[in-house]
Amino acid sequence: MSAPILWILVPFATGVLILLFLREERAPVTGGVVAAILSLTALIIPIDIAQLLGPVSFKISSTIQFFGRSFALHTADGPLLAIIYGLAALWFFGTQASGTKNRFVSIGLMIVALLTASIAVEPFLFAALLLEMAAMLVIPLLVLPYQKPGRGVVRFLIYQTLAMPFILFSGWMLAGVEASPGDLGTTTQAGTMLGLGFAFLLGVFPLYNWIPMLMEEASPYVTGFLLWALPTFTVIFALGFLDRYTWLRTSPQLSNAIIFAGVFMVASGGIFASLQRHLGRIMGYAAIAETGLLILAMSLKSTEVVNVTFLLLVPRGLELAVWALALSIIKRKAYSLRFSEVQGLARSYPIAVAALIFAHLSVAGFPLLAGFPARIALWQELAGQSLTISFWAFAGLFGLLIAAIRTLAVFVMAEENKPWELNESWVQSAMLGLGVIGLFILGTFPQILQLFISNLPTLFDHLGQ
Repeated sequence: MSAPILWILVPFATGVLILLFLREERAPVTGGVVAAILSLTALIIPIDIAQLLGPVSFKISSTIQFFGRSFALHTADGPLLAIIYGLAALWFFGTQASGTKNRFVSIGLMIVALLTASIAVEPFLFAALLLEMAAMLVIPLLVLPYQKPGRGVVRFLIYQTLAMPFILFSGWMLAGVEASPGDLGTTTQAGTMLGLGFAFLLGVFPLYNWIPMLMEEASPYVTGFLLWALPTFTVIFALGFLDRYTWLRTSPQLSNAIIFAGVFMVASGGIFASLQRHLGRIMGYAAIAETGLLILAMSLKSTEVVNVTFLLLVPRGLELAVWALALSIIKRKAYSLRFSEVQGLARSYPIAVAALIFAHLSVAGFPLLAGFPARIALWQELAGQSLTISFWAFAGLFGLLIAAIRTLAVFVMAEENKPWELNESWVQSAMLGLGVIGLFILGTFPQILQLFISNLPTLFDHLGQ
């Protein structure tokens, strides 16, 4: 057994089988269990190291050849695979509670498998093709059968497709830069093409207008999964570029461009979120601000760049899962998700409202919640580089805090004689409760994350050295 077969082919084939043969009510449990088993396997059994189980010796090999391309997952990838499939299991287990159809689990498994392949493929530039394939698979989840796609879906597909030729063409130019690093013209062109490609992939300002549109048009749970999965693997892909090419890490122009892109995303995302009157759009802008924090983390001129980036990535999956699940439950009562429609719902859906507010506060960096330790670590590093950047990052998160306070005020704005009710099912209450507990555990005991991220810097040979 090889690692690419176990963590790429098996989940992809499982997704196909679930789509074709499994009933709707069994899909979430099946997909969640498969993802959880893959996560535990990655955590317990090291790759490419012989293991002894009684009289039997076995080893998970690291590499496989497929259509002339090599897919490799090494020992250092184990914690990363555990994080990816652990968070994917959380999303799949929450499918039934969110009311999402069974093809979310099947296609979701296939998407995670393709995204995992994007970090394993060699030459690594082919990751752009796999990211595009994953983006194409998202479309059936965003658009219902016989439904005309909205503007957000169309823009998402256009931007993701435009990213691919930019990245592939920049990779071809980077080969020339390696051969003649003194050619400033080629270096500048390659850096510009690469920056445009990642700007389209990550939805860098002002290319993120599809995100709030999509939060209005599509299922919050599906969109939340998209906003977790694609940026996570895109950031890992971008870290690979920075690690592989020395001139990218040392270029002051590129470093400044990354910093300004991150600052604009954090500040504009937080400010725009504070001005919205639609719960879905608020979540979309919060996701934009958090992606901006990831970009700022990649711009750090510090040995902690990898640690801080992954410290932001892990809580992000939990925050978006809890937020999207709570929003999906609320959307059953108030389909439009506008403030005028959700007013006073705290008395009808108290658990969903509480979970949504806690997830929102975590994204804003509120103390004792999962997002707080990562933001403190990022601020500590940013303060050593520029107080101005730190101020604008704080301004963006303050905007998210204002949006959370406005949202809470609308939820509790009910008539005095309106009775308290509990309309969430026991499955929904259990999933939301476990998610909120997880937010507090990661915020109160952030050292738990060190079990997963302490060895992740070994994935990159030069970054942060």
